[in-house]
Amino acid sequence: MSSAEVVLGFLEDSEPWRLRASQFPSKVGGKPAWLSQRGLPSLAGLECEKCGLPMVFLLQVYAPISGQDRSFHRTLFLFCCKTPDCYSQNDSRCMRVFRSQLPRKNEFYSYDPPPEDEPQNLSEEDHNVLSISGVKLCWVCGCPGNKACSRCHSVTYCGRHHQTVHWKHSHKKECLSAEGPTVASSPFLFPESELVTEPEEGVQQGKEGEDAEGEEEQGNVQKGAVDPSSSDALEEADLEEMALHETEDSKVFQQFKKRIASEPHQVIRYSRGGCPLWVSSDHVPSEDQIPPCICGAKRTFEFQVMPQLLNSLYVDSTGASIDWGTVAVYTCSASCNHGDQYCSEFIWKQDFSSDQQTPNKKT
Repeated sequence: MSSAEVVLGFLEDSEPWRLRASQFPSKVGGKPAWLSQRGLPSLAGLECEKCGLPMVFLLQVYAPISGQDRSFHRTLFLFCCKTPDCYSQNDSRCMRVFRSQLPRKNEFYSYDPPPEDEPQNLSEEDHNVLSISGVKLCWVCGCPGNKACSRCHSVTYCGRHHQTVHWKHSHKKECLSAEGPTVASSPFLFPESELVTEPEEGVQQGKEGEDAEGEEEQGNVQKGAVDPSSSDALEEADLEEMALHETEDSKVFQQFKKRIASEPHQVIRYSRGGCPLWVSSDHVPSEDQIPPCICGAKRTFEFQVMPQLLNSLYVDSTGASIDWGTVAVYTCSASCNHGDQYCSEFIWKQDFSSDQQTPNKKT
């Protein structure tokens, strides 16, 4: 994929079997369809850095790299906290992203593409319910969890928090029953949908001009300083800088709304090596604020999550909700290997400023 190309992601209902790991899905919600069945993220790695509670699976993007055998299969997994208080302005510590990749010839999947029709032999591993390759999974969230119910010993959890959630939801009635626990959607999870993609059209020709104009305006902001030879001049300079900043912030926001207007239901924008579409001129990362991968290679932008996705997560509640303006994901430019381990990548969360209104987000 060239750096100029942008692919948009949209939500679509799908047959459940199409969202299993063996189909290499891109999807939102439900439990993660883990790619590699080894080296899954640790329990500590899946806890919110702010409140310490387990994060919930938000989405995964299947993003193989053409011509790179080690990344023939490649998926990015994004998790987020469900505690509204953790979503302070421009703070990314409530979210985590992991990368997993496999060569075409591997121990988990067929060398040939998956069938177009529903497989007749979906196994328990395909459904990703209890375990994969001997790794026990949490019944509630689908993440690694080896804490078993002390009564029936038939279900496992990532910790006490999800054990309590499951007990109150259904397991209190099911524990030690003859039927055993039922495979039902957990109230902890987000609604599950497939992510389908299509190229963004009709906007590339004006992009360079817009970028140049934006850079010129940013230069004008820096040049607009007044020599602070007196307190009055200093105050005037501060007011002028504030006015120029408000103008620039408004311009960036208007460009954001204009760019998405033709496809208002887009929930992700994918452009590996491209540039994010920012919602504000505030809190835009400089190059040195994007840390390199632990292999030493620089990280580059890969995709962003749009605020429109929040409409489909049903997270609004009275007085509080999880929220973001956009979430930009940066990954290793070399897409390096770390044995069987899932690799942690970098997130930059940018929020709307106080005077902006989220485009197409219901209130």
